[in-house]
Amino acid sequence: MKVAILTGSTPKKQRTRLHEELESGEIQILVGTHALIEDKVQFQNLGLVVIDEQHRFGVEQRAKLWRKNQVPPHILVMTATPIPRTLAMTLYGDLDVSMIDELPKGRKPIVTRHLYEGQRLRMFGFMREEIKKGRQVYVVYPLIKESEKLDLLHLEAGIEQLRYQFPLPDYQISIVHGQMKNADKNFEMQKFVEGKSQIMVATTVIEVGVNVPNASIMIIENAERFGLSQLHQLRGRVGRGAEQSFCILMSGNKLSKEGKVRLETMVKTNNGFEISEIDLQLRGPGDIQGTQQSGVLDLKLADLAQDQVILTEARNTIIALFDEDPMLDHPKNSLLKSYLNKKNQGITFDKIS
Repeated sequence: MKVAILTGSTPKKQRTRLHEELESGEIQILVGTHALIEDKVQFQNLGLVVIDEQHRFGVEQRAKLWRKNQVPPHILVMTATPIPRTLAMTLYGDLDVSMIDELPKGRKPIVTRHLYEGQRLRMFGFMREEIKKGRQVYVVYPLIKESEKLDLLHLEAGIEQLRYQFPLPDYQISIVHGQMKNADKNFEMQKFVEGKSQIMVATTVIEVGVNVPNASIMIIENAERFGLSQLHQLRGRVGRGAEQSFCILMSGNKLSKEGKVRLETMVKTNNGFEISEIDLQLRGPGDIQGTQQSGVLDLKLADLAQDQVILTEARNTIIALFDEDPMLDHPKNSLLKSYLNKKNQGITFDKIS
């Protein structure tokens, strides 16, 4: 098997050769980032598409991948954070779901707490206790710089606050955000991975692909500003070792009704599907036949968040019906066939089949 890697930083000469080998079938497995979506990337015969962290891809982006073959390939999408649209599609029967519902051996469930601004000194004290035990801490901010429109604690102000509370030389702080050069980000990240810094101050760039088992605390500033899937994903950066890990959600005192529900949900459960169900209720599933990933779905009767059991039953019934009578030729299915033909505006079910 020949395996190749394609990313946005792949040199042009190497990229050209890779394109040729991919089209000739010389490369059997291609691993990459969003760069795989580009039109220039063509496969000889694409048989399987595996999309990890699928919530990071838009509907059109995912669809571009399986349009790269005349016969649509098999598709496996993976995520620890099912977005509302994904949950809705499982209920509609467009996705078969396998769940890994247990932690790896030796792991402990992450303890999540919600603290208000007035409890900040308590949070700093807890950080010191964990660092004294040899553990490390993430602190995530929604913004890099101060915003005139949003009254939020931003990364630059947070760094000053942390340096006052955790002075050199006893404490080292790594800083990572999206406006840094890749080389600088990698340097700061490596410092944290090697344990040379105790605190990682970052934006959501650390949401995926970061694995430091020694990090035991995730602090999310202005947590009410993040969506449920993002909060769950950030929390997943800790709890990767055998030690007990913690997620602390910091917020202001004034919370919207939805913001309060999101934080309460995070404190209550670590289960990605439970979180997705709440997210489905808050945001809606989006347009199942279009590209919108959240929003109200205009169904006359069903409520995807409330009626999952009956929708699953309906799905299973339809699958059994078509296994028994694929063309709906049986007299008992004539009404359904007539309805489908009418719904498809003159295109008969036989032609659709």
